Amino acid sequence: MIEVRNLVKRYGDFEAVRGVSFSVKEGVICGFLGPNGAGKSTTMNIIAGTLAATEGEVTVNGCDIYEDPIGAKSSIGYLPEQPPLYPDMTVEEYLAFVGGARGVADLWGAVDRVMEKTGLTDYADRLIKNLSKGYKQRVGIAQAIIADPKVVILDEPTVGLDPRQIIEIRSLIRELGRDHTVILSSHILGEISEVCDEVIIIAHGEIVAQDTLENLTNRYEGRTIVDLTARGSADTVRRIADSIPQILDREIEQKPGGMVRARLSTDRSTDQETDIRETLFFRFADVRMPILSMSCEETTLEKVFLELTADRPAPAAPEDDTPPADDDSPEAIFAAQAMANVQRNAASPDVPAPGEPAPDEPDAEKNDSPAPSPKESPAPEPSAEAPKKTGKSRDKQSDDDYTPLFGG
Repeated sequence: MIEVRNLVKRYGDFEAVRGVSFSVKEGVICGFLGPNGAGKSTTMNIIAGTLAATEGEVTVNGCDIYEDPIGAKSSIGYLPEQPPLYPDMTVEEYLAFVGGARGVADLWGAVDRVMEKTGLTDYADRLIKNLSKGYKQRVGIAQAIIADPKVVILDEPTVGLDPRQIIEIRSLIRELGRDHTVILSSHILGEISEVCDEVIIIAHGEIVAQDTLENLTNRYEGRTIVDLTARGSADTVRRIADSIPQILDREIEQKPGGMVRARLSTDRSTDQETDIRETLFFRFADVRMPILSMSCEETTLEKVFLELTADRPAPAAPEDDTPPADDDSPEAIFAAQAMANVQRNAASPDVPAPGEPAPDEPDAEKNDSPAPSPKESPAPEPSAEAPKKTGKSRDKQSDDDYTPLFGG
């Protein structure tokens, strides 16, 4: 029903979405999971056709979102994070307006149908601005499904709701999944696990995991991570790990001083009655290899989500912010010249730039006589035509006494 291939969205040098590819089958409730700022809303806006991608292809119900936008968008009902509501309309008026804009044939029949489906029948004549946030979300979902689209896209539909409203909206989403393909974005793992059949995890603009909820649960949940430190050789620890069927994965590292660090991933379902720590204790005792420390923790989907979406280390900032000497770009040249002008003017506003002659400066070759010192310089004689000072204070001067700054 939905096919996304190599989707890229750039804002200048920043890539909000980086080569995202996934597909959603018909009749599936797909959870789009990721932390805030991971690229969920950007991807969903591109799929809905409200935002252009920099690169990539999006196909909805067999129609390319760029080559056949009307065919693709006619199959989509979209609820953004902020519902696009007109607060001064009643619920019925607003739904009728949206249905008319989307060309619904049986308009009032469709309005009654979506109001009944979303529990808004008793609020048909209520102004939208007087509704609670939970019922505003219901109106947003109703406008998304009024044209009976095959795909419904819901961006954070339960954000800001109280627990009771969250339960009601989740129940409504499960009902929508019976007749529509639903993409639901969220950063709450519990919400995705309750209502979704498939999960797509996105972090830093990239898809880091995609599978059915059952497969993700079987792959990660029910495992136990044993972290131990022992004295001996790494080869001996590897042989012990290979001899225990419960151990599914291992990370073994030889440390200085004859120490070995091992991180062992085990499956509890293999042998529910035996604690893996007991087995490890006796196996290490058989080879006379002392265990110095051992800890155990269970793996849950929450921990997997945190690990997959962990922040990446930021690139180290350069120690010297001075641009390189070989940087001859126009921007670098302009910045260097501007800084030189600022420093020169701060030192002395009358000092000319390097290489420029000083104003009214006599040529050294034509006049070899030294310039008179300030003490020897005769005072200039007042010109007969020069205006005399009137002695008026600045506050009492008339407009005729104003002298332009630049002698204009």
